[in-house]
Amino acid sequence: MGVNLYDYANELEKALRESDEFLELKKVYDEVNADESAKKMFDNFRNIQVTLQQKQMNGEQITQEEVEQAQKTAQLVQQHATISKLMEAEQRMSMVINELNKVIMKPLEELYGSMQ
Repeated sequence: MGVNLYDYANELEKALRESDEFLELKKVYDEVNADESAKKMFDNFRNIQVTLQQKQMNGEQITQEEVEQAQKTAQLVQQHATISKLMEAEQRMSMVINELNKVIMKPLEELYGSMQ
């Protein structure tokens, strides 16, 4: 009898929600949202990121002006202490998820060999 992978996935989701990395991310995210100017600045930054990602995925050309605007906005948000903390917490959470993905993919890599 096989195992129910979805039960393990749900346990992993619960563990992620209880992890120090996620709790810190949520705390700082709530701090950004509580500060109206920080929230506005962060939302603008995220909108620019999403727009550029969508253009890339659609094969559309990203203009030099859009690149410069994105860079200016990124520099601005990095200067905001709370947003900077949020971006660092996002990075740590992303690293955890990447490590978990490596663990999850291990059986396929062993079966097919490394894809890298």
